[in-house]
Amino acid sequence: MISKCLFPVAGYGTRFLPATKSMPKEMLPVVNKPLVQYGVEEAIEAGMTTCAMVTGRGKRAIADHFDISYELEHQIAGSGKEKYLESIRNVLEQGVFTMVRQREMKGLGHAILTGQVLTGNEPFGVLLSDDLCLNDGPGVLAQMVELYKQFRCSIVAIQEVPPEETHKYGVIAGGCLKPGIYSVEQMVEKPAPEDAPSNLAIIGRYILTPDIFDILRETEAGANGEIQLTDALQEQARRGCVMAYKFRGRRFDCGSVPGFVEATNFVYENYYSGD
Repeated sequence: MISKCLFPVAGYGTRFLPATKSMPKEMLPVVNKPLVQYGVEEAIEAGMTTCAMVTGRGKRAIADHFDISYELEHQIAGSGKEKYLESIRNVLEQGVFTMVRQREMKGLGHAILTGQVLTGNEPFGVLLSDDLCLNDGPGVLAQMVELYKQFRCSIVAIQEVPPEETHKYGVIAGGCLKPGIYSVEQMVEKPAPEDAPSNLAIIGRYILTPDIFDILRETEAGANGEIQLTDALQEQARRGCVMAYKFRGRRFDCGSVPGFVEATNFVYENYYSGD
C-alpha cells in the first residue's frame, strides 16, 4: 500500500562535532550498525522497500553504505568475518535506494518538498534517523501503516514528554478517538511549556499524503528562514484530516549525545550478539 519512505539526511549534525565534520551523523554507529541502517530496516519491514534519501554535501558515505563494496567482499570472502555483513546484505537485497540533494538547509518541510521527485504522487513514509525506535514487535512505521489502512490520511507518531521539554518538539492537541489515537486539531512547533497545548510530542515518524507538497509550497518560512513541516501539517489538518498515533516501542533521541549513549548501551545489552 505504501512502498516508499523518505529519509531527510542532509543535516550537519553539529551537536556531534568534530566527529561529524567529515562523516554524516546518520552514519554514526549504535554499536556496530549506523543509525540510518536501523531506519532503513524499519522502513523495509513496513513494506517501504524504496528508500528515498534527501542528502546534502559531504553525505557520500550514505550512498556508499547502501551499495556493494567489491574490495571488502573479496577480502573477507570465505572467512568467518562474512557474518558481519549479513544485515546490510539483507537490506541491499530487499531495498531500492534513490537520492536527491538538498542544496540549501531550509528546514524539514523544505527537505520533504525536495524529495517529491523521488516519492511521486502517492502516500509515503518519512523517517528521521535521529529518532531510533526499538521494540520486540512490529516497528513504528509498520504500526502506522496498519493505521493508514483505516484512516487514509497523514499520520504523525507521538509520545508523551515531560512538560518542561515541549520546547524541543512539535506538539499536538486533538480529540482522542480511542486509546493512543488522536484526531489532530492543533500543532505548535517547539512551544514554551506555558504555551504548549499538551505534552504529546511529534517524533520522527510520519506517513504523509501527497497533497502535503502543495501545502508546503504555500507555507511561508518561519524562524531562521526554515519551512516547518509542522505548519504544513497544521494546514492539512484544517483542510481535512491528520491523525496522531502514540506508538508502541522505545524511542531514543540520537540527535543528542546523552540519547546516543543511552541507545548504544541499550542495544549492546539487549540486542548485540557479536563477539
